[in-house]
Amino acid sequence: MITCKQRLTAYFLENGVSFETVQHRPAYTAHDIAAQERVSSKYVAKVVMVSADGKITMLVLPATLQVDFDRLREILHAQNVHLAPEQQFSHLFPDCEVGAMPPFGNLYDVPVYVDRVLTDDEEIIFNAGTHTETIRIRYADYVRLVKPVVASFGIHKRERVLHWSS
Repeated sequence: MITCKQRLTAYFLENGVSFETVQHRPAYTAHDIAAQERVSSKYVAKVVMVSADGKITMLVLPATLQVDFDRLREILHAQNVHLAPEQQFSHLFPDCEVGAMPPFGNLYDVPVYVDRVLTDDEEIIFNAGTHTETIRIRYADYVRLVKPVVASFGIHKRERVLHWSS
């Protein structure tokens, strides 16, 4: 079986997309990725998997936002929308580490919704299917390849302040 990174790399090469791969220590949140890559969290796209009336859907938004589920219900025209438990979607991404799926649901037959805030950025940084690698591409290339639904479903959350104790 090919890895997620190999799948993405082949897809980018087939479609003439320039990309940069970065290796880092294990990072399990988009905020951790941003810290390791020394970029603002707003440039790191996180994937949130939801169940909308029983259908798995991929949401892509900057690390600085969280999902406004009331707004998302309206956008998806769904009654019941909630975070999907990993066991409900992990089998859809057999070549990815759980929680490190790239925002390319189109490669896995999963619908993709992108928060409009990401359209303001030139580039998008995302997991390459592992917790130790990210990929950076132009946002315009991302939209061209994925053809996501672009909507406003993110709301700002306060940055967490860590207090170190000795």
